[in-house]
Amino acid sequence: MSIASIDANHQRNSRPKFKRTVTGPGPGEIKSVESSIPQQQRSAWKKHSKTGFKTRDEFEDEVVHHIETTPLAFRDRLVIDWNRTQQQHSFADKKRVYYLSLEFLMGRAMDNAMLNVGLKDVAREGMSDLGFRLEDVVQQERDAALGNGGLGRLAACFLDSMASMNYPSWGYGLRYRYGIFKQEIVNGYQVEVPDYWIDFNPWEFPRHDVTVDISFYGQIHRTQAGGKMIYVWEPGETVTAVAHDCPIPGYGTATTNNLRLWSSKASSGEFDFHKFNAGDYEGSVGDQQRAETISNVLYPNENFERGKELRLRQQYFWCAASLFDIVRRFKKSKRPWSSFTDQVAIQLNDTHPTLAIPELMRILLDQEDLDWDEAWDITINTFG
Repeated sequence: MSIASIDANHQRNSRPKFKRTVTGPGPGEIKSVESSIPQQQRSAWKKHSKTGFKTRDEFEDEVVHHIETTPLAFRDRLVIDWNRTQQQHSFADKKRVYYLSLEFLMGRAMDNAMLNVGLKDVAREGMSDLGFRLEDVVQQERDAALGNGGLGRLAACFLDSMASMNYPSWGYGLRYRYGIFKQEIVNGYQVEVPDYWIDFNPWEFPRHDVTVDISFYGQIHRTQAGGKMIYVWEPGETVTAVAHDCPIPGYGTATTNNLRLWSSKASSGEFDFHKFNAGDYEGSVGDQQRAETISNVLYPNENFERGKELRLRQQYFWCAASLFDIVRRFKKSKRPWSSFTDQVAIQLNDTHPTLAIPELMRILLDQEDLDWDEAWDITINTFG
């Protein structure tokens, strides 16, 4: 091996690299990596990087490329603005708004994306050239079963408005597997059946690397340390929250914010092989089934005690996962807790997410070891 090749290998190996993190790279990391890339390589990547379509011909190229899934043509275009928006917000380091809502009635994502980026006419003409009616294609998309009525539509409009006004903002909700229900008419009567809306959803990006373990039940232990009473929670059950991200484009702007939805799964895994081998076939998947019920259905029936308990578990699961994610992102900035309210504003939609208030207090007191007055001052100035 020549001296030149050894030197080239050393340069490649010593170059800074992005490390996959749950909160994304910070401004310093982005600058460090970008500045380390030689100009020749940077020019090559820029030359061949994907850009958003603007003309009918470019749109037709995208559709043909994704002929089996036409929405991917628009989704791929949004991803460019989505990534750029998140990097810009990280560089600017401005205050973010976090909107917690149990419902998000977003409507059809493809139609909304076409309208907001101002390319609906381009899409209509391009589809016509390829032998399709745009309206027929739009009708094939299922509505995201994340909301029921006015509350969900309000939340969707709020996210659209913040993106359109270029506010750094995120939405947090639950990823309901079956929504609330789908109506069918059988023998002249209305019946309710599951809504299998996520069998195919090109508008979400599963983030299996972004997870939060959420605790339930258990008991509290009290100990003394340094003349201070310490409370330690020993959970009786743990369920894992898994993030799924959806781009929210603004109208007439490149700003594309994020909606993070949480799904639930058993922290111990989907399948207990030991129970299965012992003949406990139902028990081998019991933990997973119990965990999944949290994010299965919007508004479980509260006519039963178990329904009320499930509703409470659902609300705490979503609030605790969202607060953990928000606090984790703030701590990455290395700022003091006194600046938390300068960086974070949390808006609650209706009464469902009110558990987020005591949950933030619990995090600040029990995990971050702040005193009561400081924690309370941060909490009351964080929530809108």
